[in-house]
Amino acid sequence: MDATLATTWMTSATAGWAMLALIGLPLLGVALIALASIGRERSDLPGGEDAASGRRVPFAIALATSLVVLLLTAALVAAHLCDPKTLSGSHEFAVCWFVGGGLYSSLSLSVDGISVWLIALTAVLMPLALMGSWHSIRRQCGVYYGLMMLLHAAMLGVFLVRDLLWFYIFFEFTLIPLFFLISLWGGSQRRRAAYKFFVYTLAGSMLTLAGVLYLGVKAGSFDFRLVRLTASSLPLREQVILFLAFFAGFAIKVPLFPFHTWLPLAHTEAPTAGSVILAGVLLKLGTYGFLRIGIDFMPAAALAVAPWMGGLAVAGILYGALGAWVQSDVKKLVAYSSISHLGFCMLGLFALRPEALTGGILVMVNHGLSTGALFLVIGMIYERYHTRQMSELGGLARRMPVISFFLVLFALSSLGMPGLNGFVSEFLVLLGTFVSGRPAGGLPATLGIGFAAVAALGVILSAVYLLHMVRQVVFGQLKEPEVHDEPSARLPADATGREWAIMLPLGVLVVLLGVWPMPITQSIRGPVDEILSNVAATQKTQPAERAAAGAQKAGDEEISNCELKIENCRLGEDGPVASANLRFEIFNCQFSIPPRPAVAATPRASRIREDCAP
Repeated sequence: MDATLATTWMTSATAGWAMLALIGLPLLGVALIALASIGRERSDLPGGEDAASGRRVPFAIALATSLVVLLLTAALVAAHLCDPKTLSGSHEFAVCWFVGGGLYSSLSLSVDGISVWLIALTAVLMPLALMGSWHSIRRQCGVYYGLMMLLHAAMLGVFLVRDLLWFYIFFEFTLIPLFFLISLWGGSQRRRAAYKFFVYTLAGSMLTLAGVLYLGVKAGSFDFRLVRLTASSLPLREQVILFLAFFAGFAIKVPLFPFHTWLPLAHTEAPTAGSVILAGVLLKLGTYGFLRIGIDFMPAAALAVAPWMGGLAVAGILYGALGAWVQSDVKKLVAYSSISHLGFCMLGLFALRPEALTGGILVMVNHGLSTGALFLVIGMIYERYHTRQMSELGGLARRMPVISFFLVLFALSSLGMPGLNGFVSEFLVLLGTFVSGRPAGGLPATLGIGFAAVAALGVILSAVYLLHMVRQVVFGQLKEPEVHDEPSARLPADATGREWAIMLPLGVLVVLLGVWPMPITQSIRGPVDEILSNVAATQKTQPAERAAAGAQKAGDEEISNCELKIENCRLGEDGPVASANLRFEIFNCQFSIPPRPAVAATPRASRIREDCAP
């Protein structure tokens, strides 16, 4: 499809409304589910909590809504591939309010080569997660699917908005639906997991809110373009302080080592769909925030903290891999693997090289597909056996060959086997980190071969713990626990049609992106080059800014001395003599400071000179 044909059905004007519809459709689904639930309560239909009639309607509404969002997302992706300018413009809508102090915030939406693929990832995983919930969710179904739709809208909003305040609102709103999803439909420790998740993430976000408000006041607007210009021109010390404020919220969300302690419990206790969305999309909100705000808005700070961020990323890679190796619970093993794989993502982002940045963005997409798929397959096994302990399972390839095949496929994808999607992203991250030890393209040295060598150990360890899991669960002598649960007994031994529909699209994407990642890598090249050019420009201007700051400080000291003599002049008794000395000192002060307009303008000195003149 060429660009001319694309613009006939997706113009810049219709693209804005299509983006707004991506957020609005899940909210419409929430309203329809609420109406259906109210109608069912008012009717006298029989049936208890487990009755299928009580969950078909909310499930159908949520699934239909997510499929419409998926189709609309496919149209946006096609339009972006045909002509990226169609979606890159900022589309502002009437949803705005007066914040205070002359500040306004507007719902500004836009899509570029980075966010379009994260939107696509969200749109793909949501209907699959909903389908994976059909068998396990049997109570309060209307509330469950309504919360899933709210979460869907909030996640899409994060990737669509181009207003810092709206970004923060959507970013934080994702906490509320997931908190209730874990606490109401989770495992035996669901309440502890939900509260720990909520408190950790909310505590860090308070500092992030301070950074958001500071930048908004400083820029006079929350619009990304103005905030970016303002933040990137701030002194290095100020940028670092702001970076740390945003770091508090984003690092916990990733989660970056050592802020990861909430994640394993949340993953283990969450329902299957909650784990899929948490690993597949919600963790990417943190990495996306680091890329979109931390690096792009504060490039000087990103350069300054790059070695520290690289160190934390490498520590997370090794810690997550070693933690996964010693797990006996399959779901907790995959949870720790997320810490390791997202360490690769952070390593790529802060290597600040085109290859590494491209690889880091690919890790976001590929990890979402592979790990989300693993959680779905583990959920299918759990629905049949009600255990995730590797010591209680074995030889399942004999009992369920289809599910076992997909489990092996997604495990190989996660460990980075060549030909599958995980290999491309991790290879680019390691390559970019390796070459980042030398200055290139106006960018200084950041990480280097030492970081790449240690991170490569994480690839080896991922093969160790994932292949160990596959050997224990899939191969060997058949080992099955006894199950007396009636719904589980009704499930066939191997995959149903619904489970085929969940696993097959993910399997196709895993292979397709492994052999043909070109559409993604080409489309993100432009935004990556723009971000790195901003970083390189900051590197060039830093020496000049430091010299100017030193000269300004010297000038300020001279002005202070000059003003002190003025005060002495005012208190002196010899008017004509003091007046002559005063004029000489003021003129000397004016000519001795650097010729900066802000300093050269001396209305205060002029007024004082007139007061002291005879």
